[in-house]
Formats: sequence, structure tokens, C-alpha cells
Amino acid sequence: MYDHEKGTEADLIRRAKRGDVKAFSGLYSKIYVDLYKFALYTTKHKQDAEDAVSETVMTAWEKLGQLKKEESFRSWMFTILNNQCRKILKKRKQEAVLELADRERIGIRGENGDEPDHAEIQDVRAAFGTLDEEERMILAFSVFAGYQSEEIGRMLECSPGTVRSKKSRALGKLRRILENAG
Repeated sequence: MYDHEKGTEADLIRRAKRGDVKAFSGLYSKIYVDLYKFALYTTKHKQDAEDAVSETVMTAWEKLGQLKKEESFRSWMFTILNNQCRKILKKRKQEAVLELADRERIGIRGENGDEPDHAEIQDVRAAFGTLDEEERMILAFSVFAGYQSEEIGRMLECSPGTVRSKKSRALGKLRRILENAG
């Protein structure tokens, strides 16, 4: 039961599909924190995380009628969020490439040079940011959203074994980074 809405999650989903905004708000309020954590650790920027969650909620509301299985609502929301985060990261990467091209064109060197400044890597968030996009996605789905390897594999279109091995390697990288920073 929800404090502000009576009924099960399935009831809320059915009501939301019929256009009940309060029911949708009740569903959203249950997973907002997890959505935001996932987006923040994936994008590594507060504003980008807020934008990704906002876009996710709007998209979910618009496409709620396409949700086939009510019990899949949570994974459906995280799939939409994952896609939003990927769009943001892709846009950021394109902007970085353009900025780098501009710097090279006018002869400006990067702030940190070629070597990473290990003094900056002092907390988990900074270490997390050094992982590649797929590693961040897998860890975020697992650690922040609580998904199992099978579910993550379906969302990322790979086998559960691949998810487990990539998760293990990513955790190993994090461990090494944090040990070297300390």
C-alpha cells in the first residue's frame, strides 16, 4: 500500500494507463530515488541526472499504454532512463570531441595533460567515473537499481554470464583505483 494512494502497484498502473495522474505520481514516487541515483552515477553530473529523470518520466507517461506487463514497470522505467542517459553521454562526448578539436586548432593543451591526476580520484564517484559507459551501466543497474544479471542482460542485450564477468572486472578496476588513490 502507498501512503497517499490506495491499491497495489498493479492497480496504480492500470489507473495510470487510464490517465490517472495521481496514480502515475504514486508509482513514480516509489522509484524516484533509485532513478536519480542511477542517472547521477551514470552521467556523473547533477543537472544531467535531473534532466535524464525528467525526460524519463515524461516519456513513460506518454508511452505508458505500451507497457505490456504490469510487473515490468520498474525495469521498463530503468530501460527508458538508460536510453536517456546514453543520449546525454553521447551528446556530451560529441561536445567534448568538438571542444578538443577547437583546442587543438588553437593550440591549447588539456588541463590535466595525458596522465590522470590521481589526487582527484579520492572517492567512489570519481573512481566510478573512470569506468567506461557499459561498466557504469552494469554497476548502476546492479548496485543502485538492484537488478540481477539476467535482468541486466535483457536490458543491455547480452548474456547473464557476460554481465557477471563485466561487473566483476568493473568492480576490480574500482578496487584498484581506490587502493591507489588512498
